[in-house]
Amino acid sequence: MRLRSTPLATVTALAALAASAAVPTATAATSAAPAAATAPAPGDVVSSAPSAFHPLPGQPTGTKAWKIHYRSTTADGVPNIVSGTVIVPQDGRTGPRPLVTYAVGTVGMGDSCAPSDNLPRGTAMEANLIQQLTLRGWAVVVTDYEGLGTPGVHTYTVGPSAGHAVLDAARAARRLPEAGLSANGPVGIMGYSQGGQAGSWAAELQGSYAPELQVKGTAIGGVPADLLKVAEFNNGSYGSGLIFMAAAGQDAAFPELDLDSYLNPAGKALVAGMKESCVAINAIAGSFKRISDLTTRDPLARPDWQAALNRSRLGGTAPAAPVYQYHALGDELIPYGVGRRLRSDWCARGANVEFDTVWVGEHVSGVITHSLAAGNWLADRFAGRPTHADC
Repeated sequence: MRLRSTPLATVTALAALAASAAVPTATAATSAAPAAATAPAPGDVVSSAPSAFHPLPGQPTGTKAWKIHYRSTTADGVPNIVSGTVIVPQDGRTGPRPLVTYAVGTVGMGDSCAPSDNLPRGTAMEANLIQQLTLRGWAVVVTDYEGLGTPGVHTYTVGPSAGHAVLDAARAARRLPEAGLSANGPVGIMGYSQGGQAGSWAAELQGSYAPELQVKGTAIGGVPADLLKVAEFNNGSYGSGLIFMAAAGQDAAFPELDLDSYLNPAGKALVAGMKESCVAINAIAGSFKRISDLTTRDPLARPDWQAALNRSRLGGTAPAAPVYQYHALGDELIPYGVGRRLRSDWCARGANVEFDTVWVGEHVSGVITHSLAAGNWLADRFAGRPTHADC
């Protein structure tokens, strides 16, 4: 099913983003997830409970939703537990239903920022974009990522961990009996910004980590494919808070990096606050700061930090399924050249990539203006239509 853009759709998407940024963070659920040992295989559902999906507070969607905890894998290959939300349209459809495993962009690091905590409230930033998918009759599963809504610090920007969480979310949705999804139905991967990194990692890992998933395509945009270049670009600028969030996320995944030993008192206070807050607060608190303002020495100049960030660099493996990639020429957070380099690296490895330049707009507007194009591209993949790769 292909959709056409309407002014109402764009206005509603903007309203959803604005509302989510303005709503104060709520207290996350305090129930602990079961131990990882109870889930023997990646993608196994550890627990589930009825939930809800509302793009805006109280807005009906004609769907059923469940919050799940499922087994996944850290960047180091250790079993962990991740939470997420499964959303299924109640439209009377029979037969295999496409499933999109959706990776959200940056929401913050505090547990109350997790999509599973905000989708039922109508305060999730990308809920309107997700509704565009359910209106097509597609099921959607939204991961919370490692440490977001579950014990521990969110491993923000750690690519392999996020890729595992995205793929295992699709497995878990298929294994949730209440969802009624086919075990071998078509799967799509979608994400933007942090979600673009997570979706891209899922695409690179799928052939080796989850080969049984029938992935038909990956639609991703605004991808921070090279974290070192993104950090250099944002140092001292509007987006500099993302550097310190990413540093905290990498330190959560690899404690041997010992971020705290590099931070001065102001840096320690900023990072501690970021771990408990959502993106609107973190972006303001961290903006226009340089790494040197908050550290006693630059961790990004150290070989161990460079190696850790390069573990999340994309482009080393060609995705097994076709890719639609888009990036705003005027992106003020993720350099356009980083996106183009990812496309070149994938093409050089034989990937099927269609690249689209967003000529007008910036980072946030890019996901809104191209959401329908990305959805229509996935619809063509689900329908078995030929791709138009431009490598």
